[in-house]
Amino acid sequence: MSAAGAGRRRCSLWGRFWEGVRPVDPFRSVKAALGALVIVTVAITTLLTIVAVHSAIELRVIALLAVIASLLVTQFVAHGLAAPLDEMTDAARWMARGDYSRRVRVDRRDELGELAGTFNRMAADLEAVDRHRKELVANVSHELRTPIAALRAVLENMVDGVSEADPATMDIALRQTERLGRLVEHLLDLSRLDNGVVPLRSRRFEVWPYLAGVLKEANMTKGQGHSRTDVHLHLEVAPPDTVAYADTERLHQVVANLIDNAVKHSPPHGRVTVRARPGRTPLSLELEVLDEGPGIPEADRARVFERFGRSASAEGGDGGTGLGLAIARWAVDLHGGRIGVAESPRGCRILVTLPGDTSGLELT
Repeated sequence: MSAAGAGRRRCSLWGRFWEGVRPVDPFRSVKAALGALVIVTVAITTLLTIVAVHSAIELRVIALLAVIASLLVTQFVAHGLAAPLDEMTDAARWMARGDYSRRVRVDRRDELGELAGTFNRMAADLEAVDRHRKELVANVSHELRTPIAALRAVLENMVDGVSEADPATMDIALRQTERLGRLVEHLLDLSRLDNGVVPLRSRRFEVWPYLAGVLKEANMTKGQGHSRTDVHLHLEVAPPDTVAYADTERLHQVVANLIDNAVKHSPPHGRVTVRARPGRTPLSLELEVLDEGPGIPEADRARVFERFGRSASAEGGDGGTGLGLAIARWAVDLHGGRIGVAESPRGCRILVTLPGDTSGLELT
């Protein structure tokens, strides 16, 4: 047997021995601590009785001293056992008020230490659930804003006489209403996000007309979520007949949020370009969104995709990415794709890669 194997065997034997003596270890078992308390109390009383027998001290004095000593030892042990429970009770009261950040000390090796550790894990789980609930509400509010803003823009143009209630305008309003209904239906999907069971309804689609529709909606909503109405949107698809495979509703979330973020960071009268091309595998897609803004420093390129993440260059301004890029990354991850900030000589360039599918579905 090698030296390493012998060492592991000794550690294993020592671990089994240490676990075996736990029931009688007062530092690792509450039962053993209570037993030790009884033994110490009896020992003190017996010792004082023996002293009384062999001295001139009256027995009642010895009895009084024995009671005092027993009470002091009992109080010391009881305080040590009750302190973690008092701390957990105080933390539980704060949790009942909605503060899940409280934790209790885990500095014991007995059952109370295990209870404190379990309590802390429960508090961490509740804090995560509460945080996810708040993020879910924020995500839903963010996603509902786009179709509501587009629908409002259409109706305001009709009321102000800017546009007529022709079939094309009403079709845009109808599509926004339908998208709003689909987003409401996806509330349950969003609640399942953390469990990884959000379904994808992928299909084959023509990229050019699809992205043209997304950009048209984005043009209509400019000025609703922010004041930028001077930024020009440009679409490039090569070749024009490119066909891809993805969940078009989720992809709409990706493109709309990337465009919204790019418009916010564009200079006056700037230009945002959306480029699409086939990927390396059949029906895969590579999508780029480029702006002419200040760009994202390399140190911040991973953080901007976190929820409520912001680039250091955007601190103090209104250019924080907020939830848009986090939602885009979530939707891309659902497809098994990749999203990231790519190198660009000017501005910011977000590159999205979707893996596609080779199942041979018919074009719809």
